[in-house]
Amino acid sequence: MGMQITTGAMMQCSFGVAPAPINVLPANRVLAGGMPAATIMDFAPMTNIPTFGMCSSPANPTVAAATAAALGALTPMPCIPATAAPWIPGVPTTLIGSQPALDSTCKLMCNWGGVIQFSAPSQFTVEL
Repeated sequence: MGMQITTGAMMQCSFGVAPAPINVLPANRVLAGGMPAATIMDFAPMTNIPTFGMCSSPANPTVAAATAAALGALTPMPCIPATAAPWIPGVPTTLIGSQPALDSTCKLMCNWGGVIQFSAPSQFTVEL
């Protein structure tokens, strides 16, 4: 069982260089520990998922182009998350606005091959 994810929970991408906090919009009007509670649908790039600094995924077209220009030397480029599907697996037994809640064990896949996961929840009072 994981902790309920709310605004400010720290995430890390496997191809990113810096952690970043998730931003949960208060649209569902549900709070956990005084912060907006997240669902599996909080995966929008740059709205919910900010940049992780630099990206080093060879599947990222900008990284691939920079690496080719550097004669094959891996060249990280600025991270722009490319998340197209919801968090998995979610907590189907806890619904927030008719969507499964998001807990600290969930993962999000980036189109460039990265796996985004939580390194620290922002609240420690609501366990799912």
